[in-house]
Amino acid sequence: MKIKVGVIFGGETVEHEVSIISAVQAMGFMNEDKYEIIPIYISKDRTWYTGPMLKDIDVYKDFNDLKRYAKKCVLYKKGDSFFLQSLGLFKRNITELDVAFPIVHGNNAEDGSLAGYLDTIGIPYVGPHILGAAVGQDKVVMKQIMKADELPVVPYTWFYDTEYLMYKDEILKEIKKIGYPVIVKPATLGSSVGISVAKEEKEIDAAILESIKYDVKIVVEKMVDNLVEVNCSVLGNYESQEASVLEEVMSTDEFLTYADKYIGNGKKMGMKAKGMVATDRIIPARLDKKTEEKVKELAKKTFKSLNLSGVCRIDFLINKKTQEVYVNEPNTIPGSLSFYLWEPTGKEYTELLDDMITIAIKDYKTKHKKTYSFDTNILSNFNGIKGSKGMKGKLR
Repeated sequence: MKIKVGVIFGGETVEHEVSIISAVQAMGFMNEDKYEIIPIYISKDRTWYTGPMLKDIDVYKDFNDLKRYAKKCVLYKKGDSFFLQSLGLFKRNITELDVAFPIVHGNNAEDGSLAGYLDTIGIPYVGPHILGAAVGQDKVVMKQIMKADELPVVPYTWFYDTEYLMYKDEILKEIKKIGYPVIVKPATLGSSVGISVAKEEKEIDAAILESIKYDVKIVVEKMVDNLVEVNCSVLGNYESQEASVLEEVMSTDEFLTYADKYIGNGKKMGMKAKGMVATDRIIPARLDKKTEEKVKELAKKTFKSLNLSGVCRIDFLINKKTQEVYVNEPNTIPGSLSFYLWEPTGKEYTELLDDMITIAIKDYKTKHKKTYSFDTNILSNFNGIKGSKGMKGKLR
């Protein structure tokens, strides 16, 4: 009997289209002899849809015309089973699910929102759970954790949008201490959305205001001299971690932009494309053996430190002159699931997806061996307001 895998993608996020590309690509590589693949698309208005046509990338070019063919649905639990149920007056079960496979990017999805929903329902799912997903989406919190765990991060500062309006002079002085040039980022977005470079002080205000368009929390980082950007994918869970080969990413700008990653000067996305469509990359990265091993070990340590699971991509910044290595950030559900970094190791995309599903099922079984609730009901002896006096101290 095939395992029924519900692939969830889309959502109300600026990375909505990127999620569609990653998910359709992944569904095309899943082993159909082993899995029944059920697409679950979340539109920008947060409505859930399912239907076999959602596996076709062309559907999303004008999805409004095809909504009548896809079925609106909700996910719910009945007994020990999980179902997609239709909406409307006459509700019915559309299909049963065994495991969910979120392939979502950005706020309102990858940031732990979807993970929390799936945890509440109780269905096993691929990828990081709430803590790892939330931490991995917040560039400030992740840096605080990495710094506490003695992982190397670049000098930085951060602030909220309202603080910038009230304490602009103090914040600009703090940024000046870091030293220009700096990179200004929305704290909780991915795919390089809203990121700007300020090479000198006169450029910083415009860069900050650009980031404020997208987020309430802003992070400003020192730009690394003699920069080389290197990425490493990690597969595993809290028990074990495996590192991929490294890629050296090239950009047409000072940093890898959204256009570099996904638009590619008009080049068309193919389902067999090697990850982020038009990104120039060198695989393996041009690093000496010592630096390569250092990056891989830091990648695995970062993965474990941030409570990640499934497959992620850890991005690094390297000063090629001094060979100083800094952890930049994790991508907890990376574009194309970083499959192109595993192929050189001999692990094809189909096998990578299979490994991710296996880890999810294993983690689910492990979790359910733990105690999360008690059979006893303390409310059974509760006798209204008067009875509450006698319970003081017993709830601690």
